Amino acid sequence: MKKLLYSILAGFSLLVVLSACEDTLDAPTKSALDESVIFSSPSLAEGAVAGIIHSFGETNSYRGRFLVYYGVNTDCEVRNSLRDFNTDGARLVNYNTNVGNGQMNSANNAWAMFYQGIERANMAIRGLRTYGDVGNNPQLAQLLGEVLTLRAVVYSDLMKAWGDVPARFEPVNTETVYLAREDRDIIYMQLLDDLEEAAELVAWPKASSMTQSTERVNKAFVKGLRARIALSAAGYGLRQDGTIRRSSHPELEPAKMYAIVKKECLDVINSGTAHLEPSFEGVFKALHSEGFEAGREILWEIPFSEGRGRVIFDLGIRHTTTDKYTGQNRGGTNGPNPIMFYEYDVEDARRDVTCVPYEWTDGVQVPTNNGRWMFGKYRYEWLSRRVTSTNDDGLNWLYMRYSDVLLMAAEAINELDGPTAAAPYLRQVRERAFPGNSAKVDAFMSAATASKEAFFNAIVDERALEFTGEMLRKGDLIRWNKLGSKLAEAK
Repeated sequence: MKKLLYSILAGFSLLVVLSACEDTLDAPTKSALDESVIFSSPSLAEGAVAGIIHSFGETNSYRGRFLVYYGVNTDCEVRNSLRDFNTDGARLVNYNTNVGNGQMNSANNAWAMFYQGIERANMAIRGLRTYGDVGNNPQLAQLLGEVLTLRAVVYSDLMKAWGDVPARFEPVNTETVYLAREDRDIIYMQLLDDLEEAAELVAWPKASSMTQSTERVNKAFVKGLRARIALSAAGYGLRQDGTIRRSSHPELEPAKMYAIVKKECLDVINSGTAHLEPSFEGVFKALHSEGFEAGREILWEIPFSEGRGRVIFDLGIRHTTTDKYTGQNRGGTNGPNPIMFYEYDVEDARRDVTCVPYEWTDGVQVPTNNGRWMFGKYRYEWLSRRVTSTNDDGLNWLYMRYSDVLLMAAEAINELDGPTAAAPYLRQVRERAFPGNSAKVDAFMSAATASKEAFFNAIVDERALEFTGEMLRKGDLIRWNKLGSKLAEAK
């Protein structure tokens, strides 16, 4: 059902909303329907949301570029074909990107597609604010909150990859076609304000007909995203003057950002609208079931139709031949750093889900060599359908889950209140990783709470163990200013 819904709405959005740009950029809007009609009707305004999502699935957007290239080559995740280090694709992940890189430097690649999504969001925000009567129409309020959140998603990922970028928060006109880079602090502050507003507009998971699915934005995800962005704003980054430092803006002081993280995460935790799945493997089996049920661990997924998306294609267990599970012989472009298998305790339930030492040939599991491991979180064989496309698998991208909220809460509360106050949130994640082994969990927590520094180091390690393969590690290491040291440790 959702595949059909998004195809219809995306097509409608392209025909109606975006035709406003066909004439001159600053001419009056000319479209099949007037903006006042589109954005005053919930059923028509839905197409604006789908238009933004549509840009995520474009060939070289999240689908075939950002998801496969951004998060790779950390202490946890590597490109499995390290020998082709001079190709354009390899250069994107081995910290040797060239100016003319054909995998990014073109009109249909991630940068352009991200700004396409931002422009669509800007047009929808203008229309909903002008014509939507969001104060009296909960459906239109939900849509405005959703669009504000989707724009924040794109900007957050833009800054992860490119640092300071042009700040576009209004539709393009002839005077704003070319914009210089803006200090990321300005963008961070705008996103934090936008998400604070969005949280007042959208419903909690399953609290309305529009938040039944993990493919739609809900309040728990908005608050989790605001916490994630606040942590990035509090952290380190490479600035335009060539220095690696934290922000010097008084509104982005670490203590203020940690307070935002604490508040937003505790709001989600105390709401009771999300929870950890009983088993770690169950998180990813639920993703592959494509049930999209909100109110569980997964807070939001990037929706792909069955004919789009390359999650398993690039990040899943490799199938060297077609078989009963898939009509494409793909997978394994990237995988876990082989050392990660040995970072896990032998009793950690996450190890064998995350690090897989085999691939499939002719429908049979075949061991790989020590230099080529697979992320076990993404598997053709877990889908209830056979993949028939030769280019895409259609699995949604798991963008945020509840365990991230718990660990963000633990990190921020440790900084503000110390390890004892933060311990319960880390403990929940650890207890699931070691079911029925309270002695091992107690020993770990005793060591972790010995000091504020010990707890921070435990968070650094726990986020690696929990999220390897989910492409969060590089952003974490950068904001902690630990990318170089962790890469050196992993050599």
